[in-house]
Amino acid sequence: MDTQHFTALIKQRLQQAEATSEQAEQGQAVVELDQSRVGRLSRMDAMQSQALNQAAQRRRDLEVQRLNTALKRIEQGEFGLCHECDQVISEGRLNLDPAALYCIDCASARE
Repeated sequence: MDTQHFTALIKQRLQQAEATSEQAEQGQAVVELDQSRVGRLSRMDAMQSQALNQAAQRRRDLEVQRLNTALKRIEQGEFGLCHECDQVISEGRLNLDPAALYCIDCASARE
């Protein structure tokens, strides 16, 4: 298995997640409660948008954590092995999700 390819892929995805996080910071700003500047419905929309942005950031943070763990598995020589059955995870699956922990059979059984 070409671990250099997957290392580059993981690092690329980490850079994308970082860039997206930087862009999304503005959407997570504290919503002002000054009714003279913003109406109640507009404030409610802003709060909903803020909550959505915060949830998206939590998902990005989790993805960054998964990708960093995948890099550690590459360093330890454990990358691409299913955590359940110790079989090799297909390269196609790893190209889609380089942080995958399970082969397709074990992932399906877990659902």
